[in-house]
Amino acid sequence: MFKPTVLIVDDEKPTREGLRAALEDRYDVYIAEDGESAIRLLEEDHFDVLLTDLRMPGVGGLDLIKRAKSLSKPPICILMTAYGSEEMAVDAMRQGADDYIAKGRLQIDELEMRIARALRSQTLESENRELRSHIDTKFGIENVLGQSSAMQEIFEIVQQVAPARASVLVLGESGTGKELITKAIHNLSPRAKHPLVTVHCAALSPTLLESELFGHEKGAFTGAHERRIGRFEQANGGTLFLDEIGEIDPAIQVKLLRFLGERTFERVGSNNTQTADVRLIAATNRNLEEQVGQGNFREDLFFRLRVVEIQLPPLRERGTDTILLAKAFLEEFTRENSKTIEELHPDAIEALMNHSWPGNVRELRTAIEHAVVLCRGNVVTLRDLPPSVRGESNDTSHPRAKDMLGKKNLTVEEAEKALIIRALKECNGNRTKAANKIGMSRRTLHRKLHTYKLHDL
Repeated sequence: MFKPTVLIVDDEKPTREGLRAALEDRYDVYIAEDGESAIRLLEEDHFDVLLTDLRMPGVGGLDLIKRAKSLSKPPICILMTAYGSEEMAVDAMRQGADDYIAKGRLQIDELEMRIARALRSQTLESENRELRSHIDTKFGIENVLGQSSAMQEIFEIVQQVAPARASVLVLGESGTGKELITKAIHNLSPRAKHPLVTVHCAALSPTLLESELFGHEKGAFTGAHERRIGRFEQANGGTLFLDEIGEIDPAIQVKLLRFLGERTFERVGSNNTQTADVRLIAATNRNLEEQVGQGNFREDLFFRLRVVEIQLPPLRERGTDTILLAKAFLEEFTRENSKTIEELHPDAIEALMNHSWPGNVRELRTAIEHAVVLCRGNVVTLRDLPPSVRGESNDTSHPRAKDMLGKKNLTVEEAEKALIIRALKECNGNRTKAANKIGMSRRTLHRKLHTYKLHDL
């Protein structure tokens, strides 16, 4: 079991040895007899807690704490002194100490309580910093970009479900970003420091999938020359992502159901029960309810997996997210290919907006990479796009939309305005249908019409 590391620094041997004996049952304890020795240890390795005397020859306690706090990953610093006063305690805190304790009143129980409290506080602060660094409510989570109302709703669900242990079922067409959403859930969760293990269920036969998930013992089947740890054990403490869950064999469905109910399993060829602390996230592009109705998927497993369901919209329903994503991919592949491409030509933007994207975000990413590789200038033009994307460009857009799309340096807002004009034209002015077509709520569409002064449409 992992023990927090504590570095005790005191020039009096009885004190440092006594503290080590008192703390070593709960902590991994190291000692140093002076400040110089402590600095060398701190620079060589990370310690969770620094417990130091105030007055020592050479480098004193406050100077040692300053050095410790300058490290990239500083320890919790607790100052001990026989010369205790309220003024000294305040001064110690100002200079970086996290806590202060007088030697004359030092009780081991109290010291352990203060160390434990400081460690809990540090862990909470670290988790909060990590959570804030991962959440971007305007443009999405992790590498999932999106300004459409549909994606903003999904980002809110991800933030709500991430801290829980509940199983999550991610649904959506191929290429919509199911694995990215899974990574976001894992990275926003308390399990982020533990593994995220992915299994692509459709790529393996039932026998191999069972061994892959649960592991096997030596001699369990032909070719099993040694014991193998399965993905459940590899993901212990973390998250197991089962992609294409709709493809799994009925026999494995039974074993998954048991794990979700009892958190136990056996390796292939063994009767010994194993346990694993694993959160399960599953994904599929199939309609699992239909699979249940056809008898191909267990209803009880379906409900166990679908404690929380996240339905990812296809790219064609995400409005100007297409352009937002295209520009992000353009920056990525421009850097990767050492080119100086600055923008998408309006004709290219129109083609991207008109394409139906059957392969969704994955297809868009490939299309932009194709365009960057073939681009001969600093602007991606229509001819740089794949033929499948160019071929769906047409002249049915509303004239006002085409006027805007003919502008140079088209912004996301201008592209959105053009998209709204075209959607209203194609839906004969029906605002509810137009809102659904471009992936936003009717209320949002009304707000956009006011913003863009399109009330006459």
